[in-house]
Amino acid sequence: MRIIQIIDSLEAGGAERMAISYANALAKKIEFAGLIVTRNEGSLLHQIDADVSYLYLNKKHTFDLRSVLKLKSFVKQNKITIAHAHGTSFFTAVLLKLTYPKIKLIWHDHYGARANESIWNNLILSFCSCFFSCTFVVNHQLEVWANKNLLTKKKYFLPNFATFDDNVLKETILKSEEGKRIVCIANLKQPKNHITILRAFAEMNLMELGWSLHLIGKDYKDDYSAILKEFISKNNLENYVFIYGSKTDIKYILSQATIGVLASTAEGFPVTLLEYGLAKLSVISTNTGHCPMIIQDNFSGLLFTPLDSFQLQVQLDKMISKESLRISFALHLHQLVVDNYSKEKVIDILIKNYEKLSDSK
Repeated sequence: MRIIQIIDSLEAGGAERMAISYANALAKKIEFAGLIVTRNEGSLLHQIDADVSYLYLNKKHTFDLRSVLKLKSFVKQNKITIAHAHGTSFFTAVLLKLTYPKIKLIWHDHYGARANESIWNNLILSFCSCFFSCTFVVNHQLEVWANKNLLTKKKYFLPNFATFDDNVLKETILKSEEGKRIVCIANLKQPKNHITILRAFAEMNLMELGWSLHLIGKDYKDDYSAILKEFISKNNLENYVFIYGSKTDIKYILSQATIGVLASTAEGFPVTLLEYGLAKLSVISTNTGHCPMIIQDNFSGLLFTPLDSFQLQVQLDKMISKESLRISFALHLHQLVVDNYSKEKVIDILIKNYEKLSDSK
């Protein structure tokens, strides 16, 4: 098999990290594995393995013929048979299909909030779906949406997996008291819902107990970011709540943390929860998307309704007050991730789906 992954950028995000993870893993399993980045390179660039064939298109606008022809040339030269497009890169992939019809096109939907959107918000996607040979989705809500709104006949659920790159330089030192650090790994944007975490932290006066909150993720320095920083300032939390921006040394960061939190109002299949599990963190998670399948309430962590700050406070109080509970949850989550969401298992499923597609006419 000769397969490329296509993604619009290499900024730190779930879809971007999965595109790289697939390319890296496949390079050791199949004849040819490539990664195409259409619009912007970013902080994840150095995580691409040397045996992955890499192409940056530097696409400037929606209908960029130069970049499409560059991609077509790469595909023909390397005899690519399947293009696996992630997220918003589907449009570039469809343009490739129009100029090179023999390629088989897969679209991979990582966007959990789409499950609550109408077809009117996705008309271009719906039209383009007639060119997809199959669609992968990261949770069953998206599968229901795809069955209702997309023209693709074949749709498959494909779980995410997480790995840590041990070659990443350990450089991020978390501030404040060891053993009392709460971390949230999520870019500072909707629907990540950081404000609910901040409110719970402040209303519980956790700083008086020595606890601190650490926000890891790209800071877009926009209105969303401004609201968070204003809340921190108004509540005198500057010495207890810390914003670090986008980081790549995630394993090292999590090794310094005590509790992992995710509060999104919508999720697909967050790699963050898998990373918390690999790091043996105790976790409090939103109950949206695929999260309840990973965080089984009162077994592998605690769940809450994302807009309910009081419910989050109750779960935080449980987690903070009982170290034995934290240890139990962390061990259960770690085992669940290892047993169900390992790289080996997911890549085997992926390759079997590729084989089905290759065998079909």
